[in-house]
Amino acid sequence: MQLLLEQLTNGLTIGSFYALVAMGYSMVYGVMKLINFAHGDFFTLGSYLGYAILVIGSGWVTRTFGLWGGIVVAILGAMLGLAIGGLLVERVAYRPVYKAGRLPLVVSALGASIFISNGIMAVWGPRFQAYPQTSIPSGTFRLFGEVYMTDIKLVTLIVSLTLMALIYYVVEKTLFGAAVRATALDRETATLMGINFRSIILFVFSVGPALGALAGVFAGLNYSRIIFTMGWGYGLKAFTATIMGGIGNIPGAMIGGILLGLLESLFEGFVSGAWKNVFVFLILIIILIVRPTGLIGEKVAEKV
Repeated sequence: MQLLLEQLTNGLTIGSFYALVAMGYSMVYGVMKLINFAHGDFFTLGSYLGYAILVIGSGWVTRTFGLWGGIVVAILGAMLGLAIGGLLVERVAYRPVYKAGRLPLVVSALGASIFISNGIMAVWGPRFQAYPQTSIPSGTFRLFGEVYMTDIKLVTLIVSLTLMALIYYVVEKTLFGAAVRATALDRETATLMGINFRSIILFVFSVGPALGALAGVFAGLNYSRIIFTMGWGYGLKAFTATIMGGIGNIPGAMIGGILLGLLESLFEGFVSGAWKNVFVFLILIIILIVRPTGLIGEKVAEKV
């Protein structure tokens, strides 16, 4: 029972990372029909920005704002930085080739990914960096009397799930969300109906990277060590979660991310950590065979 609870909490934690990044994939694909391969690198860059904020001035932020205040500053700083970075990447890498077709967009996305990854390496170096232990809460509590859970893991789950619920509400229940969904279903018709397509672009290319930054900072706080190549693995898993839930579908991205994290963690705990990635992609193949559009399905426009 103790091992099961440990793996469930671990799975929910890493699943929340996958879900946050997967939401960014889904938002961009839903509106632009573009797989933003740079999204995993946004996750990495967000993690490094959070690290930079916490180590600046030998921990000045933590000393000034306190332990949890420093974490809030690091998270908000990383999210703001990546929101601006996402808009910059859209302006420089994607907007000039929108009319050239999907293939140039894919190539441009790959180029942006390589540029960001190598930029991180150039600034922070190729070696592992570690979040300062003085900036990470060390408190723990007992869950159901069976397993110890760290304070930062609990905060990760609460903040991630709350933010996912907020994004879901905005997209599914508000007037602006209706504009986003209408643009995703049929851009031309939505534009003719008076929807400002540029505002939708600004939304998805700022919120998506900001969610990735949040996941990146929490990954650093939970696992301490970060490296410039980690975006590839997390990005690939998040993309897998997006497909599992139904690409272009934000609730599907949330469910796919959490489910992927749970499956991976349970397999690692009860079978083999060495084969967990094989198991995850085997599950993906089975889901695509049984339900090619994912668990919830991709939203497409109906022709009438």
